[in-house]
Amino acid sequence: MINLNMSVATRWGLNALLLLSATVALYLGKWIFIPTILALLLAAMLWPVVDWLHRGVPVLWPRRRAGFPWLLPSARRLPLPWTVACTGAVGALVVLTLALTIGFGLLVGKLVQDLPRDPERQRAVYRELREKVQRASPGPLPEDYFPEDPEKSVIYQALAQALGQQKTTVDLSEKTGQPLTIDIHTGSNKSGLTEALKEVVDYLRSWLWMFILVMFQLLFLLLEGPMLSRKVVEIFGPSQQMRAKAVAALRDMANQVRTYLVWRTIVNFGLGLIVGIFYYEMGLKQPWVWAMLTAVLCYIPYIGPIAAGIPPVVDAFVTCPSPWYAVAVLGFYLVVINVEGYLIVPVVMGRPMQLNATTVLLACLFWDLVWGTPGLFLAMPLMAALKAVCTHVPGLEAWANLMSTREYAAEREAEPSLEDAHIMSVEDQKALASSHGPSLED
Repeated sequence: MINLNMSVATRWGLNALLLLSATVALYLGKWIFIPTILALLLAAMLWPVVDWLHRGVPVLWPRRRAGFPWLLPSARRLPLPWTVACTGAVGALVVLTLALTIGFGLLVGKLVQDLPRDPERQRAVYRELREKVQRASPGPLPEDYFPEDPEKSVIYQALAQALGQQKTTVDLSEKTGQPLTIDIHTGSNKSGLTEALKEVVDYLRSWLWMFILVMFQLLFLLLEGPMLSRKVVEIFGPSQQMRAKAVAALRDMANQVRTYLVWRTIVNFGLGLIVGIFYYEMGLKQPWVWAMLTAVLCYIPYIGPIAAGIPPVVDAFVTCPSPWYAVAVLGFYLVVINVEGYLIVPVVMGRPMQLNATTVLLACLFWDLVWGTPGLFLAMPLMAALKAVCTHVPGLEAWANLMSTREYAAEREAEPSLEDAHIMSVEDQKALASSHGPSLED
């Protein structure tokens, strides 16, 4: 027989060991867990669409009406088989994803082509940048970074090396008999930009296989969704009460995740459209690249909007005629992000599902440590699902309250507070002791 009467320190140690083991398991099995979780999230988001297609698609059906010699169309619902509805929803998602990927790839390709490769063009860009920085700077510029000669600038040398331009100095003094040196700019086959693009291509190739795997898992989850839902509920035992709680928890979790994903996607692409139009009107060189980048990075809370706001400000400072354009871009972006974060998102998503800032930041750090960049994108839906589960599981309501931005609304048993406690007087203590017999001192 195992004695489970453990001390508090032992229980805390076992809990820490279990948490560490779960973290290691999540890290080692990331190529299994990531596509499975992505498929589950997409299934929760597409489930209402598949159910609507299965119940019937509105179509115009010709019908003759009494008293009229011609046919008038009337709306009828044409139900689709569950397999056809699932296949159609997944196919539409695949087409939309490929269209967005191709569009973003074309925009990035245009961005790479517009980079200055010619040394003379690089010098001209450096002189323009130095002039704008000098006008905006209240004091003299540091000579290490912004000297008049581009060849002595650390920034210019880093830019030239990243773009594949290397300078080679050839000394011809021995052959000519006079002090003569020639600077030759050559392109490197393994420049920083080329290596970066190669890494991006390899990363995209691995994610292409991941995308195919996710789409197949999504299709199977949608096809077998009703059967899997019933079998998951049966795991919680024969008790009808436990099954009802399990159904409520699963339903709430699916609703929370669906609400977040659908509205987050709508808000992100609306935000990208607004800032893209503004960037285009301001004359930025790559307005739609930064707009698409904003729509994608805003899935990452706090960190994503900050990272998405830096490139358009730099673009405005470099390409626009005045540094004040960069200030205007920054001001507009801050206003739009604050309106989106403090007004639009709470209204369309609802405050009950909101997570507090501490929980979100810790979740981003944890899932980035375990799964890297995919973990940053999955942090919010995973924490929303975890919070929904903690809300419905007895004994875990305090954790849901800890993660939420509001007090947990569940009814709690009334417990006496310190204000309601009264210290007994000496007379009351003697009376109580005499009524219960001799004390320990006696």
